[in-house]
Amino acid sequence: MKLWDKGITIDKKIEGFTVGNDREIDLHIAKYDIQASLAHAKMLETIDIISTEELQQLSEGLHELQSQVTHGTFVIESKFEDVHSKIEFELTQKYGDVGKKIHTARSRNDQVLVALQLFYKDNLNNIKNQTRTLFDTLLELAETHKEALLPGYTHLQVAMPSSFGLWFSAYAELLIDDIYVLDAAVKTVDQNPLGSAAGYGSSFPIDRNFTTQELGFNTLKYNVVAAQMSRGKSERTVSMALGSLSNTLTRFAMDICLYMSQNFDFISFPDALTTGSSIMPHKKNPDVFELIRGKCNKIQALYTEMLLLTNNLPSGYHRDFQLLKEHMITAFEDLKNVLEIFNHSIQQITVKKIDLNDEKYQYLFTVDSINNLVMDGISFREAYQQIGKQVQKGTYSAATSKKHSHIGSIHNLCLDAIRDKFPD
Repeated sequence: MKLWDKGITIDKKIEGFTVGNDREIDLHIAKYDIQASLAHAKMLETIDIISTEELQQLSEGLHELQSQVTHGTFVIESKFEDVHSKIEFELTQKYGDVGKKIHTARSRNDQVLVALQLFYKDNLNNIKNQTRTLFDTLLELAETHKEALLPGYTHLQVAMPSSFGLWFSAYAELLIDDIYVLDAAVKTVDQNPLGSAAGYGSSFPIDRNFTTQELGFNTLKYNVVAAQMSRGKSERTVSMALGSLSNTLTRFAMDICLYMSQNFDFISFPDALTTGSSIMPHKKNPDVFELIRGKCNKIQALYTEMLLLTNNLPSGYHRDFQLLKEHMITAFEDLKNVLEIFNHSIQQITVKKIDLNDEKYQYLFTVDSINNLVMDGISFREAYQQIGKQVQKGTYSAATSKKHSHIGSIHNLCLDAIRDKFPD
C-alpha cells in the first residue's frame, strides 16, 4: 500500500530502490507518527471534519497500534511503503471509510516532519538526562581523587603537576558546554510543523495551535514553507549537537586509552571490562573505550553528511530527505548506548599512585620551584632563568619545592561551582 497510490503499477526495481530500508528505519518513529496522528484526528474533530464517534474509533485504533509498538509486536510488512501507509491501512481495515479520513488536511511531508521532530526532541532530552548522570559520576570521582597526583602534559611531554580530581571535573565541565548545544538543538526542533502539508499549507480550516499544544511543542513553525525547509536544517542542527557531545566523549576515551598503556600506567580497570590477545597472554586491551572513540568519531562525521545531502537543495520537498533518517536515528541509538556504557565503565576505574622517583618526572615541579623563589622575593624572570640553568646543567632538584601545593586549592574552588553551573 502507498499513500500516493493512483492505481498505477510501479516497476519493482524502482519501487525497491525508492523504498530502500524505510520499513526498518520507520519502526523507530512509529510511536511518534501514531502520537501525531491522534493529535491530528482530535483537531479534525474540533473543526467538524470528522464526528465525535469517528474520533473515538480512530483514537481506539491508534491506541491499539501504540500498544503494539510498546510491546514490540508492531510490524511493517513488505507490502507497505512505510509506517504511515501501514497505520492508515490498519485503521481502514478496522473502521472502513473512517480510517481513510485520517489523512485529511495533511501530507506525508508534514507527517514525516512532525514524527521526526518529536523523535529528535524526545531523544535529545534522553541524551541530556544521560549526560547529567555521567556528569554526576565524574564529580563524584573528582571528589574521591582530588588529592591524587596526575602529571600534566603539554605537547605529550611532562609539564607540571595536576590531579585526577582536576581531570575528572574538567570533562564534567565540558559536558555542561555540550548541554548548552543540546538545548539549542531542542529549541530548534521544538516547533510544530504539522499543518504545513506538502509545504504550502492546507485550504481546510485547520487549527495548528491545537496540535501544537496537544503534541507538547513549545511553538509552531508559522510559515508553512519554512516548516518544509526545516527538513535538513533540523538534522544539521541536531547532528552538530550530537557531535559536540561526541567530541568530549571521544577525547575522554582517548585519555583513558593513553593512561592505561604501560608507558603511562596511571589507571586500570577490572579484567571483566577489558579484552585479551589471541597470541599475547599479558594483554589487557581497552576495547570498550576504543569503540567509544570510534563510534563518537563517526557521530562527529554525521554533520558533514547532513550538510552535503541538503546543502544545495532549493525550497520545497525533495526525495533526498529520505536519506537523512537512517544515520540520524542510528546516531541517537549509538550515542545513548555510548553514554550508558561510559558511565557504567568509568565508575570502575582504579587510580594508581604515581611513582615520583621515576626519572621522567624529575622536572615535574620546576614551575613550583620558580614560584617558591618568587615568594622569597626574587623576580619571576630571574627565578625562571635560575631554574632553567639548573635544568640545563643537570643540577635541578625538586626536593625543596612545595610539591603540587596549588592543586588542592584549585580543585576546592571549582568543584562546587561546576556542580552549580549545570543547567536545570
